[in-house]
Amino acid sequence: MATLLYRLGRASLRRRWLVAVGWLVVLVGLGVAAATLHGPTASNFTMPGTESQRAIDLLADRFPAASGATGTIAVKAPQPGQLMSPEGQAVVRQVTQEAATLPGVVGAVDPYQVKALSPDGRYALIQVQFKGRADDVTDAQRAAYEKVGAQAEGWQIAPGGEVLNSEPEVGSTEALGVLVAAIVLVVTFGSLVAAGMTMLNALIGVGVGMAGLFALSGAVELTSTAPILALMLGLAVGIDYSLFITSRHRQNLLDGLSPEEAVGRAVGTAGSAVVFAGATVVIALAGLAVVDIPFLTVMGLAAAGTVTIAVLVAITLAPALLGFAGRRVLPRKLRNAAAATAAASRPGFGFRWAHWVTKLRIPVILVGLLGLGLLALPAQDMRLALPDAGTAPEGTPARASNELIREGFGPGFTGRLAVVVTADSPQATQAAVPQVTALIQKTDGVLAVAPPQLDPTGRTALLGVIPKTGPTDEATETLVHDIRRQVAGIDTADVLLTGVTAIGIDVSEKLSDALPVYLLLVVGLSILLLMLVFRSILVPVKAALGFLLTVAATFGITVAVFQQGHLADLVGLDTPGPLISFLPILLIGILFGLAMDYEVFLVSRMREDFVHGDTARQATINGMGHGARVVTAAALIMISVFSGFIFLDDPVIKSMGFALAIGVAIDAFVVRMTIVPAVMSLLDNAAWWLPRRLGRILPNVDVEGEGLRAHLADKEPANV
Repeated sequence: MATLLYRLGRASLRRRWLVAVGWLVVLVGLGVAAATLHGPTASNFTMPGTESQRAIDLLADRFPAASGATGTIAVKAPQPGQLMSPEGQAVVRQVTQEAATLPGVVGAVDPYQVKALSPDGRYALIQVQFKGRADDVTDAQRAAYEKVGAQAEGWQIAPGGEVLNSEPEVGSTEALGVLVAAIVLVVTFGSLVAAGMTMLNALIGVGVGMAGLFALSGAVELTSTAPILALMLGLAVGIDYSLFITSRHRQNLLDGLSPEEAVGRAVGTAGSAVVFAGATVVIALAGLAVVDIPFLTVMGLAAAGTVTIAVLVAITLAPALLGFAGRRVLPRKLRNAAAATAAASRPGFGFRWAHWVTKLRIPVILVGLLGLGLLALPAQDMRLALPDAGTAPEGTPARASNELIREGFGPGFTGRLAVVVTADSPQATQAAVPQVTALIQKTDGVLAVAPPQLDPTGRTALLGVIPKTGPTDEATETLVHDIRRQVAGIDTADVLLTGVTAIGIDVSEKLSDALPVYLLLVVGLSILLLMLVFRSILVPVKAALGFLLTVAATFGITVAVFQQGHLADLVGLDTPGPLISFLPILLIGILFGLAMDYEVFLVSRMREDFVHGDTARQATINGMGHGARVVTAAALIMISVFSGFIFLDDPVIKSMGFALAIGVAIDAFVVRMTIVPAVMSLLDNAAWWLPRRLGRILPNVDVEGEGLRAHLADKEPANV
């Protein structure tokens, strides 16, 4: 592979105009396709095979009027008891009538008819039924709904409900992250040309990836978080992959190679590691499909697509741009041969750090393990749930409505459950409904059961259930299971529990069940892939254990901040709560790929020097010395990009950006650059042991470029 990439790098440089124009044509073409074919994103989380989803599908078939999105308008009168006055009733009924006549609304329920009034006569709830799902509600319909009751002076009218779910917006904080990444590049390279070229390369790649993703969104349903995740990852790895190749190219220039030969060898060596690292990320993200959760599969594939584009851009467009730059990718002071030779022979901080770590390897390992273990402790209390309006940013309509409902009626009214009772005949349904109602009413944790609504045929009934606790409360999760057990004995009708709260609980439980399976898959995959790359038993095992340490510590810190609320103000989080249910499994997939990036870039140089005669300890020092600066820059860039998403208002994106930034920091600086060299020096020659029989079976991937050196040794190296 290294020889093939060497030839590709040289060809890309020689035909740089063709390569550059080709990528620009692809970018413009996909941009036009995205503008014309772009479809809406979805904010709902469907989960085939769960009871709550079966109930939703059944309602859509038999009771379509009740299967659409719902809204709840909270009303607060200026004074207690004012709702019962003629003037108060007139205000509430006017708001109800206004809501009922909105475009896309099937009807609104008069709170006086269903007694949706607080005991003190100050609060009322108006239920609004929309025709379509929340994702089918247009922006104009949503805006009209938010303005309901605006004319009622002195009254608090707060429209809320699932129809207010909207796409997270990308703003200036992400641009700040990119700016920090650009500064890191300038400091690392000491050259505006090299930094600008690397950033341009990454931006073109992420532009192509995002345009392609949006072009497909008209045919494939994307969740609202999928494009954000794809942007986050595509930008981070795009900068890093270009950084690795540019850095090796600069080193080759300092060694006296011509630009064409330097770029060929850079793509053949660093490019091999980029291809392997990118393939690892893609496999991990595409592997999310094995958990059989549609929205998670789409998120994984979307992110995997942008990473694939980032790899292709790095090994083709980066060499072309390096050809345009020539020796200007070097700082001015290093563009002459004498200065370049002196710079190449000067040891840097990486060598000094490696000497210190290998000398004090036992204390370093113990302190590292103890520290990461302590950081991981909060993870044992981790709770998962889908976000509700109670965690929405303060000041948003959804949050205002949620707080008003809690204030007037209690937390249970913000997480209503729905029970679907269906049978083959109206008589059977009518006979089953009283039994179901009685069983639910005597279940601990139930506040009230609303009268049934019947479909036109009378065969399907819908009952509303009000819990005593909020939608993300542990007691509500227990209640959902208790209700299902209570009604399981009814055999004259099918009884299904659903609602936004029940769906969230079902999604979280399925994801929790899938987490150990996916973790085992990822760890097994890492051991196998690294065994192919490094032809060793202990190096892959060490890498997998380091990855588990990273994941555990990252989970612990994320739980401490986002669930327990420690230092929450620093990230702009106003309401701590359970982690978003798909965060852990997504985090494992992404961090696995990124952790393997740093492992490959550092350890491949260690193996390279060991194979060429250095002692195991010296090879470890050399690998760290040559790779520390680049890996440090790469990690800082990723942390900067991910951190740019922390300050978005959306709590889902905020937690994803935080967890990824912390995970990269821990893996790069604590695990890969501290614990790994200490362990490698401790293992000494045993680190590279591989049974002969296994060595004959394993294919030679040649990420270090041994085959390329042999190829170059067979002929006089060109332009040296």
